[in-house]
Amino acid sequence: MRICIIGGGLTGLVAAYALAGEHEVQLVEKSPYLGGCLSSYNVNGYWIERYYHHCFSGDNHLFALLHGLGLNESLEWRTGTTGYYSRGTIYPLNTPWEILRYPELSLIGKARLALLTLTAKSADLSALDDVPAERYILDHLGNDVYSSFFEPLLKSKFGDRRKEVSAAWLFSRIAIRSDRSVSGERLGYLNGGFQRIINGLEKSVERKGGNIRKQTPVTSLSRLGEKWVVNGSAFDAVISTIPPQELQNVGGPVMPSIPYQGAACVTLALDRQVTNGIYWLNMKDSAPYGAVVSHTNFIPVDRYGEHLVYLASYFSRTVPAHIDKTMIDDFCTRFSVVPKEIRWYRVAVDPFAGPVYTTGYKSLIPAYEQQGLYMAGMFSQTNYPERSMEGSIRAGIEVAACVSRRCVNGGN
Repeated sequence: MRICIIGGGLTGLVAAYALAGEHEVQLVEKSPYLGGCLSSYNVNGYWIERYYHHCFSGDNHLFALLHGLGLNESLEWRTGTTGYYSRGTIYPLNTPWEILRYPELSLIGKARLALLTLTAKSADLSALDDVPAERYILDHLGNDVYSSFFEPLLKSKFGDRRKEVSAAWLFSRIAIRSDRSVSGERLGYLNGGFQRIINGLEKSVERKGGNIRKQTPVTSLSRLGEKWVVNGSAFDAVISTIPPQELQNVGGPVMPSIPYQGAACVTLALDRQVTNGIYWLNMKDSAPYGAVVSHTNFIPVDRYGEHLVYLASYFSRTVPAHIDKTMIDDFCTRFSVVPKEIRWYRVAVDPFAGPVYTTGYKSLIPAYEQQGLYMAGMFSQTNYPERSMEGSIRAGIEVAACVSRRCVNGGN
């Protein structure tokens, strides 16, 4: 069977990896590089992700993929520390003592937050899909917990759409991040960077006879009898991993739009670390970025020879003008960084960085097969109600299995 896969992100590459060899696979990607949101820069002889990444202890499909690519020995587990920047002060929030000392949250609020963390994994997410996260927090935990802890998170993650986000996302977010010790959160990272997964998948697909075409945007998609025609070439099956509304623009089926948001992420290299050793610093104070993610407070700085920091911002519709300058100027002022201390910086912008898990989102999730073609990606059930590498890998595996079943059951 001749198969076209649209999109060279993690889901598309995993689907190609599963199908190549048994089928004639062609993957097309509009960018000059593969990986999508998992892609990386190559700077000064090392790889660093365009958007900060780590994995979690329950990511079993990721671990199986690493084993298949011969990368499992490179996975390492480290402690990711967190904190809040409030009223010009950095507050670490890792040990019980640090949490008790945090002045922005009352003792009752801290107790309620601890109880929520303990019960998040057992929550019925389906029952929470139609419940706004903001309303749930205010009703069950109080304004103290909302304004001092969750509102900055929701604002940094979803911006103007934070009031639409469901409690299902909230509980999933808490549950996935509950592998903690008294010193911080247990997180995984691949020695050498996650670009090694992208490179491994690309080489494996091509070794199996698959054809990967970068800088090849899809401009047309149409049905011709039992075939699909992509950019003038006929295929027996098409797997699209791009947002459904983007596929619709080139001839795909008309479907309810998945709510997406964009992301702007500035990566900086510095001479020193500036967040008091904290990996993930949430911004409670108003800032043009929602978090400062100090990668080299998580992974040893000697692997890079310079301190690496991400400034993360999300937006709706269009990216704000001069967002990189706005973020860098604020960062330098707020953290007393002299511009000449910045060795280099890069900015990555993606208008479709990920779905916004609004109330009622579950009803919008498309099945893998839609009107004769296949769709999978960050919008799939496996990534609900919180996207992850694990969810994208599962989506690629499952959509590839659907295509294979069609072949076995009488497809072309």
